[in-house]
Amino acid sequence: MQLETYISDLLYRYDCVTVPDFGAFLSQRVSATVHNTTNAFYPPKKMLSFNEQIQTNDGLLARYIADAENIAFEEAMALIAKEVHALKSRLTQGETVSFKHIGDLEFNSEAKIQFSPSYHLNYLTDAFGLSHFVSHNVTRETYKKEAEAVEKVIPIAVTPEKRQSKSYLKYAAVAVLALTLAGFGVAKYNLNTINAHNEIAQEEAHQQLDHKIQEANFVINNPLPAVTLKVNKEAGNFHIVAGAFRIEENGDKKVEELKNEGFNARKIGVNKYGLHQVIYSSYTERRDAINALNAIKRSNNPNAWLLVKDIN
Repeated sequence: MQLETYISDLLYRYDCVTVPDFGAFLSQRVSATVHNTTNAFYPPKKMLSFNEQIQTNDGLLARYIADAENIAFEEAMALIAKEVHALKSRLTQGETVSFKHIGDLEFNSEAKIQFSPSYHLNYLTDAFGLSHFVSHNVTRETYKKEAEAVEKVIPIAVTPEKRQSKSYLKYAAVAVLALTLAGFGVAKYNLNTINAHNEIAQEEAHQQLDHKIQEANFVINNPLPAVTLKVNKEAGNFHIVAGAFRIEENGDKKVEELKNEGFNARKIGVNKYGLHQVIYSSYTERRDAINALNAIKRSNNPNAWLLVKDIN
């Protein structure tokens, strides 16, 4: 039994997943951060930790394994106990136990379990599809200094041109102004005349069209039979998420790709980060959804996860 697979599934939805008689994996939300040296922007995430003191069985892991494997609760507890015994044996022998996408466990010098978390997977569902990116430095100050250096080398001065005023230029300016005003008056008169003519012609055209419509008779001798469409409504609050895309066209391509593979894929809207979510299918029963999720992880997409939400 791959115990880390079930622990990983539960970390998406719960902040504490306890392995009876072994310890608890804890998750804490961390806000988005910016690295001051590399200018890298990291999205919000869940930071994982391990507490060896929390070993009381809360039934969460056992119930999930029982539903996923379709076995009894007591049988699931027996499988967990067997797996814990093997883990403790490996740690006692000095081995490092690696849980995929969770982290590494090993004994320190005081025979206490030391946990090193993995950063390859973000368990915060609100940040699904977001990745870190690096922003280059803004060199605005550098450009300012270069402009100041150029200005010092090539000074810019404005010298007004001196002209001798002549009286006949005043009369020419008055004549030009008079001609301009006259031209504006003629243009305005012509424009008003054209607009009035267009309004009259448009009104006559509307009256003729209304008259033709009132006189027309529409008769269909061979009407087409009524068509009844049967639409299958997507039901269920358990959805297996295939991915989230910032560009909607990429989401449409993913839907077509999954449909060609035989999945009942569709888009379920946009989350609060503006990403278009695509799912494999929806289910009304949790057990059916978990079984389908495990099959998809094994054969198609190990990063698929289960979303519990009413989207009808």
